[in-house]
Amino acid sequence: MSDLKTIVGLIEAGDARVKAIADQQQANQKALQDVLETSTKTKAEKDEAIAKINSEFVSLRKELTEIEKKANRPKADGGRREDTPEQAEYRKAFQTYIRTGEGGTRALADMGRKAMNSSSDSDGGYTVMPEMDMAIDRVVGTMGAMARLADTVTIGTQKWEKLVKTSGMAMRRVANGGTGGETIEPKYSKVEIEVFPAEVEPWVFNELMEDSRVNLEVDLADEAAIGFAEGANAEFITGDGVGKARGITAHTNVVNSSYAWGSVGYVRSGKSAAFMSVAPADRVISLQHALKSQYRPGAVWLTNDATLAVMRQMKDGSGAYYLWQADPAAAFGGRFLGAPVEIDDNMPALGAGSYSLAFGNFKRAYKVVNRVGTTLIRDNITLKGQTKFNFRRRFGGGIVNYEAVKLMSFTTGAAGA
Repeated sequence: MSDLKTIVGLIEAGDARVKAIADQQQANQKALQDVLETSTKTKAEKDEAIAKINSEFVSLRKELTEIEKKANRPKADGGRREDTPEQAEYRKAFQTYIRTGEGGTRALADMGRKAMNSSSDSDGGYTVMPEMDMAIDRVVGTMGAMARLADTVTIGTQKWEKLVKTSGMAMRRVANGGTGGETIEPKYSKVEIEVFPAEVEPWVFNELMEDSRVNLEVDLADEAAIGFAEGANAEFITGDGVGKARGITAHTNVVNSSYAWGSVGYVRSGKSAAFMSVAPADRVISLQHALKSQYRPGAVWLTNDATLAVMRQMKDGSGAYYLWQADPAAAFGGRFLGAPVEIDDNMPALGAGSYSLAFGNFKRAYKVVNRVGTTLIRDNITLKGQTKFNFRRRFGGGIVNYEAVKLMSFTTGAAGA
C-alpha cells in the first residue's frame, strides 16, 4: 500500500476488507509499542511477542498489496476524456481490427495519425489507443519500486543524452598582481541511455473474440501491461545493459573509498551473505553516511521483502527494536534510521557478494527512458484457432548520477566508507 491516502480512498470506496486490515495494522502497531514499553516481560517473552506481530505485519502487507493491485489495475475504457471525432473513428476501427482483423490497411494507419498525431511504427503495426498505452506505464509504477522512484522521460528518438558537470569551479588565491595559471575546470561527462525494443505476445482463442460480452481491449491491455511491468522492473535493478536497461546493481561497483564518477560505491556488510553477527546495524549506518548529505533529502532504502525482515529484527542489547519504525502514513516498509524503506523484490536475495541493499536518491540517480508509442500487430495465421497480439514498445534505463546511490556488498572486510 503506497500511503495512507490510498487506504482511505479504498475505504471510502466501500472496501470493508481494507478497513478491517487498516484497523488491524493500527492494533498491531499499538501492541508492538506496548511490548517494547513493558518492563516486566523477559527478553524471550518480548522476542516471541514481537515475532508474532512481525508475522502479522508481513501477512497484512501481502494482502494490502494484492488489493492495491486490483484497485490500480488500469481500465482501458474508463476515466478517459471524451474522444474527438477522429479518435472515435479510430477507436471503432481499432476494436474491429482486434476482434476480426478487418480494417488493418493503410486506412487504419491514416486514421491513427489523425487521431493521435503518431505514425505507424517502422516495424509495422498500428498505434494502440491512448488509454492502453497509459495503462502500461501506470502498472509499471505499481508493480516495482524502481519504476516509480526513478525519473522518467519520453523521447521520440533512439537515444537520450545529457551532459553532467562532474566538477565545478574552485576559488584560489593569487599574489597581488599575479595570476594562478590556467585551469581545466569545470569537467563534464556525457550520459547516454539507448532505448531497445521489447514485446509481449498474449494469445487469445478465437472463440473468446467472438464473445461480445468480453471487453477484449481491456483484457489485452492488462496482459501487456503486466508483462512489460515484470520485465522492465527486473531490468531496472539487475539488467546488464546489453539490448536492455542497465540496472542499479549492474554498473561498475567499487568500494566506496575508491569511488570515482562512472562507478557506484559500496559498503561491505562485514559478513558473507549476511549482516554482521555483532552490531549488524553499524555497517548500515556507514552505508547511509556514504551518501553525500546533499542527496539525503528524498533518499530511501531499497531492498527486497526478505532482507527487510532481517533488518526489522536488528535490536540493542535490551531487545528494543530501535532502528526500524512503523509508519502508517507511508509505505509498509516503514522507516529505517529515519529514512523511508521501499520494497522491490527484484533486488537480489542475500547471498555471497550480493548487492541486496541500496540507499539513494533515485529520482536524481536513475533515469527511465521511454520511446513514445506502443504498437500492436495481429496474427491469426501462425496457430489455427488462436490469434496472437504482438505488443511492442521501446524503453531503456540507467544511472545518470553515480553520486546519488550507494550499495551494500554482502562480503567480509572493512566497511570501505
